[in-house]
Amino acid sequence: MTKIALSLACAPLALVALPALAQSGGIAAFTSTPAPGGGQTYTLSIQTLLFFTVLSFLPAVVLMMTSFTRIIIVLSLLRHALGTQSSPPNQVLVGLALFLTLFIMAPVADKIYSEAYLPFSENRLSQADALDRGAAPLKGFMLKQTREADLALFLKIARSEPVAEAKDVPLRVLIPAFVTSELKTAFQIGFIVFIPFLIIDMVVASVLMSMGMMMMSPVIVSLPFKIILF
Repeated sequence: MTKIALSLACAPLALVALPALAQSGGIAAFTSTPAPGGGQTYTLSIQTLLFFTVLSFLPAVVLMMTSFTRIIIVLSLLRHALGTQSSPPNQVLVGLALFLTLFIMAPVADKIYSEAYLPFSENRLSQADALDRGAAPLKGFMLKQTREADLALFLKIARSEPVAEAKDVPLRVLIPAFVTSELKTAFQIGFIVFIPFLIIDMVVASVLMSMGMMMMSPVIVSLPFKIILF
C-alpha cells in the first residue's frame, strides 16, 4: 500500500515540484531579512508556494485521471435504484470507490513508480524525462478507456495538430475526453443497473393495485426484494 501511495504521489503534475525536494538543501520554506526597526521580515519562497499549490490540486487531478469518477457514479446510482436514501452512507461509498480505484490503478502506479519516480529519485533521470515517463502509463490507461468519438471531438475543439499515434495526444486534450467518456460509461452502466430494480417496482405496484392496496407505498414492499436481488 505504501508503494502504491508513493506512486500516486508522483503523478505527472506533482513532478513539477520534485526537483526542489531532490536538492540536498531541501526547500527553504521561509526566508528572513532584517527589518528597519531591528526585527525580522519573513517571506515565503516561490518554490514552497508552487509546491503547496500543486499539492492542493493533486487529489482532484489524480481522481479525474483514474477510474474513481465511474465507480462513484455507478455506486450512487445503485443506491438510488435500491431506494435507500442514506444507506450505505456517503462515507462508505467514497471509501469503497477509493479502494476500488487503488486496486484498478495499482498496475499503472507500479509502472510510474518503477519507470519514473525511482530513477528520478536516484538522479538517473532529468525532470523532463521523468515527466514524460510518468505520464506515459496514465496516458495509456486513459486512452484505453476513452471513446474515439470523444477524443476526436476534443481534438477538433482544441484545434490541435493531427497526431500520428494515439500516444501523441496531449494531456490537455486527453483528460477532458477521458472524463467525458467515463461519465457516459458510468450512466450507461447505471441504466443497466436500474432496469431489474425498476421491474421489481412495476411488478409490486401492479400486485398492490390488483389487491386494492392502493394506499400502501410500493417502495416499502419492494425494498426487501431489491435487497435480496442485490
